[in-house]
Amino acid sequence: MRKLYLASLGCVKNLVDSEVMLAKLKDYEITQNPNEADVLIVNTCGFINSAKEESIETILELANEKKQNALLAVTGCLSERYKEALINEIPEVDIWSGVGDFDKIDELIKKAEKEKKVIKFSPKVYLIHNEKRVITGSAYHAYIKLSEGCNQKCAFCAIPNFKGRLNSRPIEEIIKEIKYLKSLGYKDFSLASQDSSSYLRDKGIKDGLERLINEIDKIEDINVRILYLYPATTTKRLIRKIFSSKNVVNYFDMPIQHISPKMLKIMRRPGSVKKLKELLYLMREEFSFVRTSVIVGHPGESEEDFEELKNFLEEYKFDRVNVFAYSDEEDTPAFKRKDKLPQEIIEKRAEILGEVVKKTTTESLKKYVGKTCESFFDGLTQDGLFYTTRPKLWAPEIDGDVLVNESEKENLKVGDLVKVDIQELAGDELIGKIVI
Repeated sequence: MRKLYLASLGCVKNLVDSEVMLAKLKDYEITQNPNEADVLIVNTCGFINSAKEESIETILELANEKKQNALLAVTGCLSERYKEALINEIPEVDIWSGVGDFDKIDELIKKAEKEKKVIKFSPKVYLIHNEKRVITGSAYHAYIKLSEGCNQKCAFCAIPNFKGRLNSRPIEEIIKEIKYLKSLGYKDFSLASQDSSSYLRDKGIKDGLERLINEIDKIEDINVRILYLYPATTTKRLIRKIFSSKNVVNYFDMPIQHISPKMLKIMRRPGSVKKLKELLYLMREEFSFVRTSVIVGHPGESEEDFEELKNFLEEYKFDRVNVFAYSDEEDTPAFKRKDKLPQEIIEKRAEILGEVVKKTTTESLKKYVGKTCESFFDGLTQDGLFYTTRPKLWAPEIDGDVLVNESEKENLKVGDLVKVDIQELAGDELIGKIVI
């Protein structure tokens, strides 16, 4: 049997596309050793400098490691964004594709076996429809892509340049996918897109996410969280709809990027700070989990702007925060600005916010001590000393887990829902006991 090595980089939307490719290549045996693979695929990310560097390094490493007569394919955002430069700079690649042909990877490989090099950049962005996927990383959790593209015009972001405008999947198609995956044993789902709160706005429907929640609530025994809400298209009604939902948990992942009115205007983030804060504090009216992302060191950010952001993070106490040091991306309005900050100031501010986030994350963890949380059982830790569980509210991989050193239940299987009495916070680890 021929062997396949796949490196999926970047966001969970990329992961869904990689899972489509795996399904198209289901006759291949997956290998973790690139030097024994007959086909190697890098599904790249082109979002910010660090992601671009990782993608290029991965391509070059695999080009160096691939065995004779093996095929190296490069797909995804980086190849779409820099196709002309990369094709000339990395001749070792046998198949170049962008963001439009994930469901045709098997055809591209067959074509490459006949031709010296295959180059395929479709004019459209691939949006999963009814294709099957090979779910990776979990036996019970799956990501569901709501849409592709984005209609927002953030000054720092180049994604709309190569992913295009918002293109939402029909509600019926998403529900069909969830039901199909449920029939295979999946019970925990994360809904993702570039801007989930704008779902179906490209079809003239402003309450698309609420309508989707209504349909999700008709399915029995599933757990759903929504990733990537956009402040300007998130409404109080949507938040209350999530609070009242049977299946969608009180998980709010809303990247605010900044809190200074001046900076939000420079960043081209529409909406008032007053409305933004009203949304955030409404999210706290019930027990919930609130995650955000912020950018520090964006052109135009004064010391006063930075202090305003720092103070708000200390005040609000998000459950989790991603701090991004500003990345200067060509083809964006921010790239053209003359008031850019020195890199050392950007890095210093990012370091300061990192310390703030470390403290607020610890405070968030402390509020779980003494609570009993319904959680997913994930088996033993790598060292075999603890069981690991994840509260239903938390997203996999990014939000952490709860370690368990005692269980009143036996014969547990990965994916089982269990009740965990959370007893203490040891360092940055919650410790609990599985109870009946």
